[in-house]
Amino acid sequence: MEKRIINNYEEFEALLGQVIGVSDYVQITQEQIDKFADATLDYQWIHTDPERAAKESPFKTTIAHGYLSLSMLTYLWYNVVDVRNVKMIVNYGIESLRFQQPVKVNDKIRATVSLNDIKNLRGIAKIQVKIVVDIEGERKPAYDCLVNFLYHFE
Repeated sequence: MEKRIINNYEEFEALLGQVIGVSDYVQITQEQIDKFADATLDYQWIHTDPERAAKESPFKTTIAHGYLSLSMLTYLWYNVVDVRNVKMIVNYGIESLRFQQPVKVNDKIRATVSLNDIKNLRGIAKIQVKIVVDIEGERKPAYDCLVNFLYHFE
């Protein structure tokens, strides 16, 4: 998919209430899950022990940490947009996060992004995007949330 190019506040504002774009799918591998466990010291067997998960987990396989799938938001967002003429971008917060379904090892996820709100804070664009992360082949999404960014345009 081609990225949507946004050059300034006005181009963001014109997208209010619309779908900005849909990212490509990205696969979540056991290697990623294991590295995330190393980074966060969260070694719960449901994430890191494929043999035990196959026997004891209701999912019959390992699942990604919820926060691993959440940490993919930045990658998925930048797969959708190319915001130009920016001095600085600040991740400002996440609201209304709701995990709905686990991401199993080797699942592919993607994001559908809509512009929910935009405000001009003395020359800084505060944008709020609704992001729904779905799993290829699944009816329910992995999660959805409202993400706030501050864009300091040049």
